[in-house]
Amino acid sequence: MKRIPVKMVRKDLLDIPQYSLPAGFRIRLFEKGDEHNWTRVETSVDEFKNEQAALEHFNKEFGPHLDEMSRRCVFIENGDGEVSGRIHWVGIVPEYQGKKLSKPLLSAVMNILANNHSKCYLTSQTTSYQAINMYLNYRFEPLLTEPSCHEAWSLLEDILNRKILK
Repeated sequence: MKRIPVKMVRKDLLDIPQYSLPAGFRIRLFEKGDEHNWTRVETSVDEFKNEQAALEHFNKEFGPHLDEMSRRCVFIENGDGEVSGRIHWVGIVPEYQGKKLSKPLLSAVMNILANNHSKCYLTSQTTSYQAINMYLNYRFEPLLTEPSCHEAWSLLEDILNRKILK
């Protein structure tokens, strides 16, 4: 599948769907030292070629804002303290995919955002069509900002077998 960036917006943070985590998991905020958990998660879902590249990106993008990360970056932990998810580029490590963690994670993130914002947006790509389908179900809408947007959403309509663009 062709990888085309997409943007989505949710025009309000009212009536956020709520989902509970399966037993044995909990949601927690970023703590100092979690940058290594972040790099492991993002490398495991192929966002980076290796953990060193992910750590370099983390330090560049988030390093100056570590205090804010403790209020805005969310992880899912299992009972053993293993980190499985995060805010920003939402990712679930492969061994925990299919365990019904995505919806509770997205709900938790949106609840946190609702404390300080009236709307939100996200970026993704066509290859993450399953996540995009979930975002659509959470009332996110396509944000058309570039010519490639129409190609991307047409491709997503075909693969998801649903009308997206009005």
